[in-house]
Order: sequence, then C-alpha cells, then structure tokens
Amino acid sequence: MKKNVDVKDGANYAPSADSVKVVKEGEFYFAVAHLDHGHIYGQTNGLIDAGASLKYVYDPDPARVAEFVQRYPGVEVVSDFQTLLDDPSIQLVAAAAIPNRRADIGIEVMRAGKDYFTDKSPFTSLQQLEQARRVAAETGRKYMVYYSERLHNDAAWRAGEMISEGAIGRVLQVLNLAPHRLAKHSRPEWFFDKQQYGGILTDIGSHQVEQFLTYANCRDATLNFARASNLNNPDRPGLQDFGEMSLTGDNGCSFYTRVDWFTPEGLSSWGDGRTFIVGTEGSLELRKYMDVARQTPSSKLILVNSKEEQEIECLDQSGFPFFGQLILDVIHRTENAMTQAHAFKAAELSLRAQLLADSS
Repeated sequence: MKKNVDVKDGANYAPSADSVKVVKEGEFYFAVAHLDHGHIYGQTNGLIDAGASLKYVYDPDPARVAEFVQRYPGVEVVSDFQTLLDDPSIQLVAAAAIPNRRADIGIEVMRAGKDYFTDKSPFTSLQQLEQARRVAAETGRKYMVYYSERLHNDAAWRAGEMISEGAIGRVLQVLNLAPHRLAKHSRPEWFFDKQQYGGILTDIGSHQVEQFLTYANCRDATLNFARASNLNNPDRPGLQDFGEMSLTGDNGCSFYTRVDWFTPEGLSSWGDGRTFIVGTEGSLELRKYMDVARQTPSSKLILVNSKEEQEIECLDQSGFPFFGQLILDVIHRTENAMTQAHAFKAAELSLRAQLLADSS
C-alpha cells in the first residue's frame, strides 16, 4: 500500500498500489461526485493508479470537497453536477452517495451517455435495480460497482486467479466472515437510517455475495436463509448490527456469510475478514486484512491441496487489476473487469436476502 492507509478505519479504507497503467495521462478522464462515503477515496485511488486522469469533483458540502482537494490537489471543483454530465471528455463518473440515492444518480449519468462507477451497495430496493437494468440496456452504458472486499484486496483477488488456475479443483463451498468496526461516534446520521442505507445484508452483504458468485463461478443462486438484527445498539434502532444468509448456487455450490458491526476496539484492523473456500481438490483460507496477533496489515492466503500446504503473503502483490480492466472496458465496450449481469446479480441476491430477513 504505497499511500498512507488507516487500517483501523474501515469507512475510509482506501488502498493504493503500483498498478499497471493501461492509459497515458490525458487519455481517459473521469469525474468524482457525491462524497458521502469514504470509499470514494478507494475508487479514486484505483482509477488514478491505473492511469486515469481525474478532472472534476462535485459535492454540495464544501467541507467534503476541501478534504478531497487536499488529497487530489490537481482536481477542478465544480458547483453543478450537470457540468460533469455536459463535458464530452468525461468517460466515467465515480460516486459514493448515500445508498438510497445511488440509483437515481447512476441513471442520470447513464442517460447522459457516460458510464457510472458507484460504491456498494448499488441499490436499496429491487425497484431501483430493475430501473437501472432497463436504463443500462437502453443506453448501453455501464453501471459498475465498487465491491472492494474482492476488487481492492490482494488475497481476495489472488484467490480468484488461483481458483481459475485449478488450484483447488471445483469450488464446493464459500464461507465469508465479515466483521466491521462500528465507530459509532464517527458515522453520519444516514448510516443509522435503514431507509437510507438499506439494511446490513444489502450493504455489507453485497460484497460477500459478489465474492461467492465469482469464486463459485455462479450466474445465479437460490436463497435458503437470511437474518438481520439489532443485537446490541438499542440507542440506534435503525441500525442492523448483525446479519447472516445462506445461498445455493445454480451449480450446487454452497454459500454462507456472517456480517456484523462487532469488531472489538482492541483489534489492530477495522475487521478480521476471513474467507474459507472448499474445493474438490483442496482448500483456501483468506486472511484478508490482517493476520490476527501476528501482522497488520496483511493479506494472506493459506492453500492446502494434493501437492502441498502453503502460506502466501499477497500484500502489495496484485496491483489491483480490476481498475485497469474497467478503464479498458469503458474504452472498448468490453466486459473483462466484471459483466453487467454479475454486478446486478450480486446486488439482487443481497436485496432479496434483506427482504427475507426483514419479513421474518
């Protein structure tokens, strides 16, 4: 991580890497807007690291804009979102708005003839998802999602490569554990309003479903079970601090995830995220952000198969290829970084899980 990253602050966790630059300075311009969530810094870092040129920033809050400009001093501040949409040189708009506003912004961007790159979760309702699907199909524009727990994590990315290379055979089960630090005092009010953030399975859970679909090579899945609760924050009744769900993929692969806001203050990272993947010929364990009580930051893979058992430190090794792939997809109208169907399906399944949990 070549830039200073606060590994204890998940909301503003923004990795950066010495990535392969797929374009030269001035060949690919993007703009940034709606800085409500700190993940916008990870989105911006990833695109710049891959060679993209940041042209504009827009947000109605001057304080957020000032902080952004301090990090990216060459960016031009604009006072009207329409400026981004009217500039023909802007090919992609990256945004991290309040979750229930992300769909409307993305639809506006796509209708203006530009591609959209939003923080997760991309939607808070199935109605938003269906509208975005229609507009993406009508316009031919991209509605891409920053599922950072795979796209911006070295071990998670390398795991996908190893599975594709056949390191553990056919994947039978994916288990994701995703604890996060609540840091209640630092959160904005919308974070505690379920109408605005959508629920814990819609939010954190969308990361986990996306990883499952990727590692298991699934296009769809059946929902078996879902639960979402407020177990320990009665002062914030709109917060869901614990969630879990189970899916079965269209190829028979099993999936379970637990997501929560219970990272203890004594942990040296914002969350000890783990993934366990069982295949027909071996298994992988991902210690994605730390190796608890031994090393922080860290991004480890533990491989066991018919040949060996191996611990692999992946930190700063992947170069986060997704961002370069995304830039080239925008330029060439390809789908190598992530298909549109995959991005929408991860959102759909997490939204359906949330609905089931809320109805039980």
